[in-house]
Amino acid sequence: MGMADVATVLYNDFLCFDPLQPEWAERDRFILSAGHGSMLLYALNYLTGYTEMTLDQLKNFRQLHSITAGHPEYRPSAGIEMTTGPLGQGLATAVGFALAEEMTAVRTPKRQRNKTYVICSDGDLQEGITHESCSLAGHLQLKNLIVLYDSNAISIDGSTSLSFSEDVGARFLAYGWAVDTIDGHNTDQIVNALAMAQHADRPTLIICKTQIGFGSPNKANSKEAHGSPLGKDEVAATRQALNWPYAAFEIPEDILNTWRMIGKKAATRRQKTVSAQAIALDGLQNMIQEIKKEYDVKKPLQATRKSSGDVLEKLVTAFPVLIGGSADLTPSNNTRTSTMKDIQREDFSGKYIRYGIREHGMAAMMNGISLYGGFIPYSGTFLSFADYARPAIRLAAIMKTQAIHVMTHDSIGLGEDGPTHQPVEHLASLRAIPNVQVLRPADAVETAECWEMALEKTDGPTILALSRQNLPSLACGKNEKNNCALGGYILRDVIEPHYTIVATGSEVSLAVEVAEKAQQKNIPVRVVSMPCRELFLKQDRSYQNSVLGVGKIIVIEAGIRQGWEGIMKSDGLFFGVETFGESAPYQQIYQHFGLTVEAISACLN
Repeated sequence: MGMADVATVLYNDFLCFDPLQPEWAERDRFILSAGHGSMLLYALNYLTGYTEMTLDQLKNFRQLHSITAGHPEYRPSAGIEMTTGPLGQGLATAVGFALAEEMTAVRTPKRQRNKTYVICSDGDLQEGITHESCSLAGHLQLKNLIVLYDSNAISIDGSTSLSFSEDVGARFLAYGWAVDTIDGHNTDQIVNALAMAQHADRPTLIICKTQIGFGSPNKANSKEAHGSPLGKDEVAATRQALNWPYAAFEIPEDILNTWRMIGKKAATRRQKTVSAQAIALDGLQNMIQEIKKEYDVKKPLQATRKSSGDVLEKLVTAFPVLIGGSADLTPSNNTRTSTMKDIQREDFSGKYIRYGIREHGMAAMMNGISLYGGFIPYSGTFLSFADYARPAIRLAAIMKTQAIHVMTHDSIGLGEDGPTHQPVEHLASLRAIPNVQVLRPADAVETAECWEMALEKTDGPTILALSRQNLPSLACGKNEKNNCALGGYILRDVIEPHYTIVATGSEVSLAVEVAEKAQQKNIPVRVVSMPCRELFLKQDRSYQNSVLGVGKIIVIEAGIRQGWEGIMKSDGLFFGVETFGESAPYQQIYQHFGLTVEAISACLN
């Protein structure tokens, strides 16, 4: 209710969209970052003529299987550009939308330019992610980003003065934004501010001073109007105060027609151009196969982070849609290839984004780039910092949008940096998020196969967990089949194995050494590489049984046990790390935690 006046001006006079072709590529994007105000978005999209947003959908607000959830859920066909609700995510992701527009414009200059508009709240601006992303937006001078800040000074606890007294305008000026302050209920001021923002040479923040629960005689400007229904009596009083004598869901025909004309008028702002948004990865499998064959000949002894960089050298050249980046760890993540040029505010033709030390903002911006269309974003950081990015990764999984996270230094194998940088629980934590593909390859060949899987997963994010330490070549690169795509496969087999060792990543080579020592004692041991446990568990039971066999199962992973119970069964053994790590050369750390050939072999008989 408080932002209804601002939204009306935005839709009527500025927003370029087509309700009958809602996924037109060159449309303006409108992000309701303050997702708790979802009914504002639903009402606007119904009034302007989005066919999926019917009156019945509005009546089913927050009901099972309706498209009018309590917080907006990604559905561009209904005018919902992304899932919002967790505060800060919408605004941070919008920076990615705006950056994607700049990158698209420089690649296809004849297309119609578009803008990204955001309505955000006090809560959005308190979340740390908006500091990260808005700082970078200012640095890049993303002039097509316009943020309308619903400054009503009320949160769930009460007045924002309880915990929030900063000068927001000064903060954004320091970021390098243009800033304006208006009465959010004054139409002329709203129009003038949005008109000025059209020609800004940097992102714009319009601080809209508003009344929460506008029109409610007894609950406006109070926390009672934040998230609870007004109640029957207050609704009646509000109708009277606003001179609105109509029943619920009753919209006078002339008013509905006026809004439908707004939708038609907005559509006339579009040019008759159509951008190609489809992403083509023709030849990907053949390219990966050639890379695998090269590795099979060279048999490199190298870290999988290095193997990933080698694979990217060829992928980035072959597929212009790949946009890379890193959170200030480029030399460690190997995410920037020799042919990549940095994206800068003077030149958006590059393919590499310097995100700075902003892991959460980076992950959200990647979501925006992916949702905008036409690009596949990937970026790098250390696996231990996945916790900083986790909320945005989770949101990508919910929205089923593609984002590839290269996360190196994936275990105690990074050594001297110590427990703060050694991920122990992170693999389990990421695997627990539905629709996140967690891949931990064992060598160069598996790394190539995992990159193929990451590029082919278009309905959610992928984590590539890669080693810092060198690993031997183990997998066969001659096989045209992508073994990793099955989640797990037999790497080393024997006749009638007494034991099956299941391992991931850097521990697969350890498993092979254990099996070779066991063979000297005439103990037959099978080795299974399992780069994606969840994908393996989705295979049919007959395949799982054929891989795991009937012998006792041993699992080796330099992380916590959680989640492996379904693989090990009741009599299995687990060798991992159940505490935080240590600071020492990695060989000594593996020795300390019993992840050695001797310690594991002692359990075989």
